[in-house]
Amino acid sequence: MIKLKTPEEIAKMKRGGEILSRVLSMLMKACVVGAHTVELDKLAQEEIKKAGGTPSFLNYKIHPKDPAYPGAVCISINDEVVHGLPEPDRIIKDGDLVGLDIGMWYEGLATDMAATVAVGKASSQAKRLNDDTRESLRRALKVVKDGAWIHEIGMAVEELLEPKGYGIIKELCGHGVGHAVHEEPQIPNYHERGFRAVKMKAGMCLAIEPMITTGDWRIRQLNDGWTFSTIDGSLAAHWEVTVAVTKSGYELLTPWPDAEK
Repeated sequence: MIKLKTPEEIAKMKRGGEILSRVLSMLMKACVVGAHTVELDKLAQEEIKKAGGTPSFLNYKIHPKDPAYPGAVCISINDEVVHGLPEPDRIIKDGDLVGLDIGMWYEGLATDMAATVAVGKASSQAKRLNDDTRESLRRALKVVKDGAWIHEIGMAVEELLEPKGYGIIKELCGHGVGHAVHEEPQIPNYHERGFRAVKMKAGMCLAIEPMITTGDWRIRQLNDGWTFSTIDGSLAAHWEVTVAVTKSGYELLTPWPDAEK
């Protein structure tokens, strides 16, 4: 069931989202050659707790029998799409493409966002993928408003990226957020006939998150029980913001961590 948020709840999510964006911005600046992924996670946990929030990913389980996620931030490198683990022996290298996905509980409500960093002398292909993935999210936001359809989000992503030859991940998608880390509706980044028709309504809070590859769209889960990587080893990028649907468009609850381009 899709849960609409009250104006008071949206105001709380916006306060939390502004904090979360500041934390993500810190992580992006700290994501440099030689950085240890566990240190990035430690920074995220410290800053979230200092601000009065709680990391929503730490010890999170998608299903009761799943292993608990061990960190506050998912750190996915190169061919890893999402849910990469912060581990002591994982060190950021020159040229890496690093996805940072983070969520937080604040005043009883959850927000969620992600950004990708092209580290050091990253290839032109990696930089292009990152820029185009970010732009696809910006294009997707333009269709958000009361009365529009959820599938229009995926259509906007496809319209930009398919002609460029990118793979759009189909097994993972955006989602509602607020009372839980993951809520209805699901928000695919592509469109196919037969999708359930869901109309956007003012008060919906959505985490919109294109996940894009330079090659095949198919993915596989690694033995750690969390990390998803591309099936062909191609690079992946991921951008995400949380928004509240309004009558005329949307309200950005998690400001862009790298400032609007």
